Amino acid sequence: MTNIVTTEWQQDMVLKTDNPSGKTILIDTEEDFGGTNSGVRPKALMLSALGGCTGLDVLSLMKKMKVEFDNFKVVVSGEMTDEHPKYYKKVTVDYHFYGANVNKSKVDKAVNLSVERYCGVFEMFRHFAEVNHNIHIHTS
Repeated sequence: MTNIVTTEWQQDMVLKTDNPSGKTILIDTEEDFGGTNSGVRPKALMLSALGGCTGLDVLSLMKKMKVEFDNFKVVVSGEMTDEHPKYYKKVTVDYHFYGANVNKSKVDKAVNLSVERYCGVFEMFRHFAEVNHNIHIHTS
């Protein structure tokens, strides 16, 4: 399968990019670099892609396993190299589950299946960064 996206200049440093689903987002940079802060940053978007990919995997798996939870979020942090071209050298993915009856063993299984088997973005990141993950269960 081949995905094609088109990224087109809008004004100043603002670009609009599409997605195979037809949805669009704006990409921009900070004002110090001529941007207007009206869009997401490209490198941060990569972290969002990782969080979204693994998050969707985990939600799907937890639904199949009938895991009860009140809320769920994925927090992805990336540490960049100092020299150009700057890229993420270390990435940490923190999974947060909220609820009084969250089944820890099923959550561990769902997250580990995403991390080790299903999330293609996780696999892409492994090619250029040290990637770690943590699971946090919040019961109150």
